Amino acid sequence: MIETNSQTVAVRQRSLLLDIICSDDPAIRNLSLDEHCAKLSREQLLAACEELDSFRRECDNLYQRVRALFFLYAIHRFHLPRELQGRECGMIPFVGFENLLARRFYESISEFLAEQERSGPSITLSSALAAAYHRLAFQTLADQVRKSVRTVKGNQWMFRTGHPEDLPLRVRAELLVPDANGLYPVLRERTSVRMDFSHSGWSDIFFLGMDFPEGAKVINASINLAV
Repeated sequence: MIETNSQTVAVRQRSLLLDIICSDDPAIRNLSLDEHCAKLSREQLLAACEELDSFRRECDNLYQRVRALFFLYAIHRFHLPRELQGRECGMIPFVGFENLLARRFYESISEFLAEQERSGPSITLSSALAAAYHRLAFQTLADQVRKSVRTVKGNQWMFRTGHPEDLPLRVRAELLVPDANGLYPVLRERTSVRMDFSHSGWSDIFFLGMDFPEGAKVINASINLAV
């Protein structure tokens, strides 16, 4: 099969996007998506989106799957509209919009892509796809955090408490004892606005720690605080 120069360039550029996602080499993994996409034509951007969408559906690596979703969001939100200026605005299928509002992001993306296949790309459809990819990325993270946290018995209170005794938080005993004048101790605490340097419940720690542990190095601190 004979390829034209533009096709050869498109294949090379698409492969680099996957290299940025999958590479273990920081020099490649940390390349700027914006700088790379600024060099691509409309056809190359669309081809890149097609490959990224297939990759995120098949990939079983959470880190890589979420990166692909954010890449798709960025391309549809910032780069394709630049190349689609002057084209017909296009239409968003109502079923896809309903699915988006109902947080059925997989279904909404499929509807939007089917409309793009029928009617061609448009700024309107790229806007809808960007919203769906962006929300699906965070839903993927949230689902993983929820699953990971709930598997630890000590964390179950974060999601369901049926009685005050279920809470692991307690008031320090010395704060409940008045002095000779009947006055209770006053605790004065000075700290930064955010006390926890890291927290096992934040989505980025789960996201990085599972598949990219060298990017999830954190400082842990335990603070006994009573108010």
